[in-house]
Amino acid sequence: MVPIRDDNPITTTPYVTYTLVALNVLVFVYEATLSGPNLEALFDTFAVIPRDLSTSFSTGLGFPHVTEWGTLISAEFLHAGFFHVAGNMLYLWIFGNNVEDQLGHLKFFVFYIMCGVLASLCQWYVAPDSTVPSLGASGAIAGVMGAYIFRFPDVRVLTFIPLFFAAVRIPALLFLGFWFVEQAFYGVASLGVSADVGMNGGVAYWAHAGGFVFGALLGYWLGLFNQNAGHELERYEPEDS
Repeated sequence: MVPIRDDNPITTTPYVTYTLVALNVLVFVYEATLSGPNLEALFDTFAVIPRDLSTSFSTGLGFPHVTEWGTLISAEFLHAGFFHVAGNMLYLWIFGNNVEDQLGHLKFFVFYIMCGVLASLCQWYVAPDSTVPSLGASGAIAGVMGAYIFRFPDVRVLTFIPLFFAAVRIPALLFLGFWFVEQAFYGVASLGVSADVGMNGGVAYWAHAGGFVFGALLGYWLGLFNQNAGHELERYEPEDS
């Protein structure tokens, strides 16, 4: 199933969502200019290498190991191919603007980055000795979706179903719920095999499932489910004289 748009208007301009989409696209365009060896070097430097991350955790704050922690953020802006970045940006475009609208710009940015970091740590936890680069915005976007499903469960999502070559409107609860169950199922099935998006890798299902769960938890912690979330400043109508 492929989402096309949601029936969920916003009240503010989602500047952070637009900026994140632009940054991801620009980084991918830069990746496209690199030769194979240079692209692999870029991934080795800025993507999460689980085994290197494990080493950094065991060596404390000593340089250069501490720099490996930075890949938990830099990896969120790397992608392994056109369909990888296009799919991720489609989901971010559709669901990110509403979560940003509710949280506010700064909270949403912090929320997004934290979801990506925690999602990568979930993938690292199930395969701490992997040498396959783990990269992509999927974990952070999964966090956005995890928050969205609880904040807007009844919103209709126009969804293209390739099997029937038709577009139908289905509740976000059904669309995103199915996506999460699918990621969790494949995550369990992938235990013990390479499961990172990257050079010669697969799909980071545990990053997706973990990001989704942490997105819901962080959304609650940041007040997303409060009725006035993202609208701290009340709007007053002028009184009649």
